[in-house]
Amino acid sequence: MSSTPQPVPTTPQQTQKSRFSLKKILLLIAIVLVMLFSLAPALWQLLTSFKVNEDIAAVPTVYLPTRFTFSHYIELFTRRPFWRYIFNSAFVSITSTALALAIGAPAAYALARLRPWGEGVILASVLIVTLFPGILLFLGLLEIIQALRLGNNYLALIIPYTAINLPLTILVLRSFFQQLPKDLEDSARVDGYNTFQLLWQIVLPMTLPALVTTGILTFIFAWNEFIFALTFMTREEMKTIPVAAAQLGGASVFEIPYGSIAAATVVGTLPLVLLVLFFQRRIVQGLTAGAVKG
Repeated sequence: MSSTPQPVPTTPQQTQKSRFSLKKILLLIAIVLVMLFSLAPALWQLLTSFKVNEDIAAVPTVYLPTRFTFSHYIELFTRRPFWRYIFNSAFVSITSTALALAIGAPAAYALARLRPWGEGVILASVLIVTLFPGILLFLGLLEIIQALRLGNNYLALIIPYTAINLPLTILVLRSFFQQLPKDLEDSARVDGYNTFQLLWQIVLPMTLPALVTTGILTFIFAWNEFIFALTFMTREEMKTIPVAAAQLGGASVFEIPYGSIAAATVVGTLPLVLLVLFFQRRIVQGLTAGAVKG
């Protein structure tokens, strides 16, 4: 007489392990889907910049091309002064970022440590300014630019970009300065440091992740800004990358150069990607610093 095999009972540890592995698989699938959803527009532009014109205009749409070309990038730099556009964007973005940090860091330190008279009113004013979108300042800035005759001048973009980013820079850096221990500053004052030396030699090196994070946010805004650059810079050699990419034209009025536009988008986005990847660790430190106290 043969006996039927008895089922092996599962232990709670095995059940918990199977549930844990299922959660990990679902989490991995969710991460992959979110990444694909987020990167799909960038990947589409990248592939389009290497497609031949026949594949770009093909019906049905060619999603994964089998023929690749660099002609769109070659046309981008031969038909238009695109190196000049890159220089304009870089110069305006770097200068406005440096000015915002140079003005915002001392102002933030003064609000965090020196406790000036009317501190509450100053902070409220800075906070209110951050709530206004930049487009609401457009008409006023246009009148100022015309009155000062700054059209087609780098200052026409550097000054507005610095002013718009300055409130955010002050608020972010002030919160970091407040988290620093005051004992270190008191010890430095005993050693003879004045306020400027204290800020430059001790406080700023300790808040380097915050400076990098704030600077990158300011740089990205200045690099991608379109409305002010379109209005204040009308000469061809003074245009920035977003304006130049939007105004790319084909061989005729009815032709839209999708390949060249995609190539210009890739060229304009690549510096930002490299910048974020290079300062990735500093950005993470700046975003997470002060999240946990104790």
